[in-house]
Amino acid sequence: MTVGVLFAGCRRLPEGTGDEHAVVQALVDAGTPTRWAVWDDPDVDFAAAELVVLRATWDYSPRREEFLAWCETVPRLSNTASVVRWNTDKRYLLDLAAAGLPIVPTTVVDVGDSPQWPDGEFVVKPAVGAGAAGARRFAPGEQDLAADHLAALHADGRAALVQPYQDHVDAHGETALVFVGGRYSHSFAKAALLPRTGDRAPGDEKLTAATPRPADRELAENALDVGAGLLGVSRADLLYARVDVVTGADGRPVLLELELTEPYLGFAHADSAAPARFASAIRGQLR
Repeated sequence: MTVGVLFAGCRRLPEGTGDEHAVVQALVDAGTPTRWAVWDDPDVDFAAAELVVLRATWDYSPRREEFLAWCETVPRLSNTASVVRWNTDKRYLLDLAAAGLPIVPTTVVDVGDSPQWPDGEFVVKPAVGAGAAGARRFAPGEQDLAADHLAALHADGRAALVQPYQDHVDAHGETALVFVGGRYSHSFAKAALLPRTGDRAPGDEKLTAATPRPADRELAENALDVGAGLLGVSRADLLYARVDVVTGADGRPVLLELELTEPYLGFAHADSAAPARFASAIRGQLR
């Protein structure tokens, strides 16, 4: 017996942040029973659901292999386990760059390897990580501090990314473009999150509604096309996607992230019809 749609959360946020309350209500109103469940709760039969939607599984980073193994056991998962495997290691950015997309310059430093630090400000972040957890920003001359942070990540068995810091973010933040069912839905802006070393600790993201520039929209559309092509799926197969874009040194947009696993979708900063669009996309995946 099926149990409708399950939104997968984690023990810290068993029902997400509340941002998707209207989505759940829209599904229920349309006759699709929907509720939240913690992804690693042994008492939940995820295989019985018509669809399991990854929404707030934000504790997977330190146990990614366990999370991927669980994904493989869920017969009807969005996005699929193969998408999750590729997308939960940020070295996927190199695949996108090799396909011709402009990305924030990125170097992967595997455990045991030594980096070549950028000349200006730069960021060191774990290759597997959610949000800004484990990410730190360093000024020129702080290579020793950066090396200590990298060593701590490596000691924990974690590869790292090294990226030059994009100064435009301080004034203008990031633009997050959200797609549902392969179609553009809405956008929101994210203020700079990483302070310089010695400043305040990273805080909560400050989010506002946004209208992307045409160049941002073009890059986001291209990123979704390229990502789907690399994964061997169609855009419509991707129930949700969030494309994070920043402005590079030359004023042109560059890709920061293509989030296909469990991104926050910012319905609180979208038009009132956005939750219904997502609900319709979910219903379109039901068998």
